[in-house]
Amino acid sequence: MKSKGIVTLLFTLAAILQLQAQDYYVYVAAESEDEVALVKFDGQTAETVKRIPVGIWPAENEGPHGITVSPDGKYWYLSLAHGNPYGTLYKFSTETNEVVGETKLGIFPASMQISPATGLLYCVNFNLHGDMVPSSVSVVDPVTMTELKKITTGTMPHGSRISPDGMKHYSVAMMSGELFEINTVSLEVSRVLDLDKAAEDYDMKSMDHSKMDHANMDHSKMDHAAMGHEGMKHSKIKPTWVIPAPSGDKVYVAANGNEEVLEVDLKTWSVSKRFPTGKGPYNVEISPNGKYMVVTYKSDAMTGIWDLETGKELARLPNTQKVSHGIAMSPDNRYAFVSVEGIGDDPGAVDVFDLKELKLVSTAHLGKQAGGIAFWKIENQM
Repeated sequence: MKSKGIVTLLFTLAAILQLQAQDYYVYVAAESEDEVALVKFDGQTAETVKRIPVGIWPAENEGPHGITVSPDGKYWYLSLAHGNPYGTLYKFSTETNEVVGETKLGIFPASMQISPATGLLYCVNFNLHGDMVPSSVSVVDPVTMTELKKITTGTMPHGSRISPDGMKHYSVAMMSGELFEINTVSLEVSRVLDLDKAAEDYDMKSMDHSKMDHANMDHSKMDHAAMGHEGMKHSKIKPTWVIPAPSGDKVYVAANGNEEVLEVDLKTWSVSKRFPTGKGPYNVEISPNGKYMVVTYKSDAMTGIWDLETGKELARLPNTQKVSHGIAMSPDNRYAFVSVEGIGDDPGAVDVFDLKELKLVSTAHLGKQAGGIAFWKIENQM
């Protein structure tokens, strides 16, 4: 009986080890190196297993910026930000990591994602070097690599993300401070939220008006132009990213200029919570189970891990280099992969954070200015 129990225990331990023995893969763009790195993490060590040269002009930096993987995992897509005058979207096979299609987009195409409902790809045209005018979201058929439409949104749009059901597209305009919702079927803007005003409205609702002396308030000193009542609006919020919650009822916005993350309730279309962060919150991602919110603090070179249920920051962890950038979450809710740009000739990096242990577990190095990052797959180790 004793030996039978030992055998059972050994089988149980073997099963546990087999479940834990997994390889995680992410694609990461190195913007100043004109290459994309394939990074593998085996649960203990992260390493760059392949460097893929991108672009067609060896003498010029073409700036690979945004990256995403198709829902079926067969292709990855990359925006090359630089071009004359427009940038380019490339389609690669994950089997060979070779180009299988391309199309021109707008000025400085950036982040993108494919809707599981429509199968179309939506990419924001950030217009970094252009005039401060409204830009657009390009809608592309990823099968034929044909741009179907440009949808006008705000000034310097970024953070192109799709709702869990695939029916809505969200992006934020950094300079005009707006959140845009696009119907992925009609390809029209369905709602726009002025985030600066929405944040003010949230504060007004939270105030105890009975204790305010309205008679002695000097309204003449209020900056109405900055509030968007006249002239061109320059956002104080400066949103840089938006991510829908897995529940589909909220989105979270990185308010880069205000050092906070805003929670927006999609039913009321208003700010429902404010999370004070470190300096320069840049990217935000939510774990698939909706428990964790991970935020890169670009100016602080740190990454924050939040518990969304309690609204508390569980940890604020330093990145291995300066200028924290993008985030990719593992589907099993265990790890956050964070791209770190570095400064000057510093190599780029991917820091792997354990969300349960709340610690940095490994780092992979790659080309300069690591930016766009996308999760590809998990494989069981043999």
